[in-house]
Amino acid sequence: MLRIEIAKRQDGSGALRCTRQDGSVTWQKQAKHGAHFALHDMTHFAVETTLGYRRGFFGLIAEGWEVEDTTGKGARGSLPAEAIEVERIVGLFDTERGSGVLWSTEEFNTSAPRALTDAEIQGVRSVRAALFRQWSAIPVGQKLELTFEPAARLILGSASEQGP
Repeated sequence: MLRIEIAKRQDGSGALRCTRQDGSVTWQKQAKHGAHFALHDMTHFAVETTLGYRRGFFGLIAEGWEVEDTTGKGARGSLPAEAIEVERIVGLFDTERGSGVLWSTEEFNTSAPRALTDAEIQGVRSVRAALFRQWSAIPVGQKLELTFEPAARLILGSASEQGP
């Protein structure tokens, strides 16, 4: 299990803090392109929980990887194939969001690392939209809290006082 906190900062960016089941913590202030990375991390959560990935970004963090290691250039070396697949899918959802147009399943699968069903795409969009609504409603200085369980699916949290 992994407890995820994204604290909203004054400039719209987030500070990501992840607490593992053993109590160890990894965190990152999302400065450059910070507003994007808060939404990117929420998209990771939506993709990983909806599609059942165990070794995407949050799965690796739960295993003990540090945030810096998830670039594939850290002490742990290259990313596992599943994490690369997750990053590519998250990137597609980010690109779709940036375009302002919802893609058809066929358009999405043109660039996807594996074919996704319409139900999978709609599921990710639904979870992500719920997270974005929660994030939008959170005042500066408070945080979005989520729980990620690699063997389970979606457990949404709530807003609370600022952490990291």
